[in-house]
Amino acid sequence: MRVMLKATLDTEKANELIRSGKMPEAMKGALDQLKPEAAYFGPLGGRRTALLVFDMADSSDLPASGEPFFTQFNAEVEVFPIMNGEDLEKGLTQIGRSAGFS
Repeated sequence: MRVMLKATLDTEKANELIRSGKMPEAMKGALDQLKPEAAYFGPLGGRRTALLVFDMADSSDLPASGEPFFTQFNAEVEVFPIMNGEDLEKGLTQIGRSAGFS
């Protein structure tokens, strides 16, 4: 299932990683583990945030998905299912069929 992980980094921890020069390595490690199809970074709500889109093959993958962000960045992590345009079209077609629409 395609999911989005939103990691809101702790400001003090991120500042520490940036000052020490360890931020690139820490972020690369997290990205290498998840292998996202898309990754975006920027300030949301005034805090450093990563938005990652990746395939979660099984719900048992959930703990490992967020762990690098919890342990290395003291981040707040949210994971939620998402769709692309093709997924939405397919889903809406299925709704129409099950509701008796043609």
